[in-house]
Amino acid sequence: MTKQEFVDAVAGRAGMSKSEAAKAVDAVLDTITATLGRRDSVTFTGFGKFSTSDRAARMGVNPRTGEKVMIQATTVPKFSAGSSLKSSVKGG
Repeated sequence: MTKQEFVDAVAGRAGMSKSEAAKAVDAVLDTITATLGRRDSVTFTGFGKFSTSDRAARMGVNPRTGEKVMIQATTVPKFSAGSSLKSSVKGG
């Protein structure tokens, strides 16, 4: 499902125009992005939790040359599915 298809589905379910739904979807995504940027988390009970995780610096290997390279430490986004989401996906 693309973002536009998602916006169309939200508009249909919420009974709003597509432009209103697009603004709502963009607002949700922007808020989650800004919150993760502050290294905080967003939790939707039953659905899941968006958070950040730290990855330590590590040694990697360039697959082309076989040369060892140092991979810098970084912060990455993470999503953990909630129980309701897991059970609805598992149940079909």
